[in-house]
Amino acid sequence: MCYNRSTSPAEPSGPPVRAQPHAGWPTGARLAMAQLIYLDGELVERDQAKISVFDHGLLYGDGVFEGIRVYHGRVFRLDEHIKRLERSARAIMLDIPLSHEELVAATVETCRANGVGDGYIRLVVTRGVGDLGLDPRKCPKPSVFIIAANIQLYPAELYELGLSLITCSTRRNSPASLDPGIKSLNYLNNILAKIECIHADVPEGIMLTQAGLVSECTGDNIFVVRDGKVLTPPVAAGILDGITRAAVIELAADEGIPVVETLFPVTEVYVADECFLTGTAAELVPVVQVDGRTIGDGKPGAVTRRLLSRFRDLTRSEGTPVHE
Repeated sequence: MCYNRSTSPAEPSGPPVRAQPHAGWPTGARLAMAQLIYLDGELVERDQAKISVFDHGLLYGDGVFEGIRVYHGRVFRLDEHIKRLERSARAIMLDIPLSHEELVAATVETCRANGVGDGYIRLVVTRGVGDLGLDPRKCPKPSVFIIAANIQLYPAELYELGLSLITCSTRRNSPASLDPGIKSLNYLNNILAKIECIHADVPEGIMLTQAGLVSECTGDNIFVVRDGKVLTPPVAAGILDGITRAAVIELAADEGIPVVETLFPVTEVYVADECFLTGTAAELVPVVQVDGRTIGDGKPGAVTRRLLSRFRDLTRSEGTPVHE
């Protein structure tokens, strides 16, 4: 798969560049045994998908990424994900070497080459190879790689039983310092909070703003339900503008469920009737306990179950086809 800017996005400059199968391997068997990674215009075997130790994405977290889901042979909201990637790249003055259409084509082909009909995609753009200094001008060529694989973030039973959370002591980065709305490769803030969750033996944790109000979780957006109304922190609070978050807000509107984007303290979570999280990998998952407090009656609530059902219906019908 080699693309260039002078070629129409619908007509790649040549056939996909694939590692050759070993003698005697049927195509399906080869795909099952060897994962292919898109790396700077080629599909290469997993153990050959390498970047330089001088890449600033590795040295400094200088780059951007997207996590994208594939459901039932369709890439869910691929255009929205790539638009967000492009916004993140513009914010850090990173010139993605592929057009929007080329990124779409490369993502779909990577899924197709790996036989991924249900799974997870990681699309990454790094600043590229430079020297040991910070100057991004020393990195003349950004690198793009795409991984398509299977994923299961939470066991299936947690969607029926719900999660337990803690409130992390690690505060979310201030938008005035490093805007969490930029989905960059620098995830140390989230990782430090995740370590707290690991030590508390819970799968997720709530991160507060610098002012002590609820922002989001280590890898998910958060919603609470009270008196039939859904509350969620606004993007202006310094959270990631989640693709799944936006889909759920749309579904709530379709269902006549009011959604208010507002700041609130963690005590609002404690006294909520329901709580749930959204994220590309997590989808929509209920929360039944926070900091030892039982949420509602300790079971996923009616609004949460209703929106989860609608979201799963949406993923069965919407998306960019992997196979035409």
